[in-house]
Amino acid sequence: MKPAIRLDDLSDPRIAAFMEEHLVDMRRVSPPESVHALDVDRLRQPDIRFWTLWTTDSNELLGTGALKQLDATHSEVKSMRTATDRRGNGLGGLMLRHLMAQAQAVGITRLSLETGSQDFFAPARALYQRHGFVPCEPFADYKPDPNSAFFTRTIG
Repeated sequence: MKPAIRLDDLSDPRIAAFMEEHLVDMRRVSPPESVHALDVDRLRQPDIRFWTLWTTDSNELLGTGALKQLDATHSEVKSMRTATDRRGNGLGGLMLRHLMAQAQAVGITRLSLETGSQDFFAPARALYQRHGFVPCEPFADYKPDPNSAFFTRTIG
């Protein structure tokens, strides 16, 4: 069965636990100044839309993804995560395609993102490149960082 993607308000406690795992992973592989993942409170901002990916019965949270509005035509992909035991099954691509479609539907023409440069993040970088993202310079408030890799692509 196809998983269900829903725009989420982050009120389900399973989401907080899932995002805490994400932060733990990021802190484990990156120095503190290079961790750009957002906690649940920072994801509840008006310029961020957050989606969750669930099994069709909503019993298992499979993944997350968010879009942070940078300006009228540029958004940032944030909080992309697939459940550890579900990685490699196409769920990240499903969420990324959903985010791209949602961005395009509201007039976004450019998506950018930051991910790690360490080996841990190689599957993420490969996913983004498979979906047309190309390396770019730091954007928005980011600064050059040897622990970060920046990507962008046009959509629409």
